[in-house]
Amino acid sequence: MSIQDIIEGKKQWRAHLARVKALPPDYQIVYKEMQKYLFKVGPVSLLDEPLLPGIVDFFEEGVAEGKGVLELVGSDVAAFCDDLIKDSPTYADAYQESMGGDSGTTRK
Repeated sequence: MSIQDIIEGKKQWRAHLARVKALPPDYQIVYKEMQKYLFKVGPVSLLDEPLLPGIVDFFEEGVAEGKGVLELVGSDVAAFCDDLIKDSPTYADAYQESMGGDSGTTRK
């Protein structure tokens, strides 16, 4: 990774955060909780795929339609996140596999 790649990545992250800050407060709270949860659960491809920007897109559409954030994600935000990443390997899965465990484990 070059310095230019790092600079570009930081610019993209700042632009992403600006979009999050433009959301209504209740959406921001739920987004931040989702982000913390996803970073904790650790889908391996979280940063490679447009997952977080996709969530912001989804939220911006909800705001435009006048919906409340919980109308979009439901009352169990962790379950919503789990559904988003259900087919993505997590760091826990990779660790389990490296320890010789069952690679078909599921999150609950």
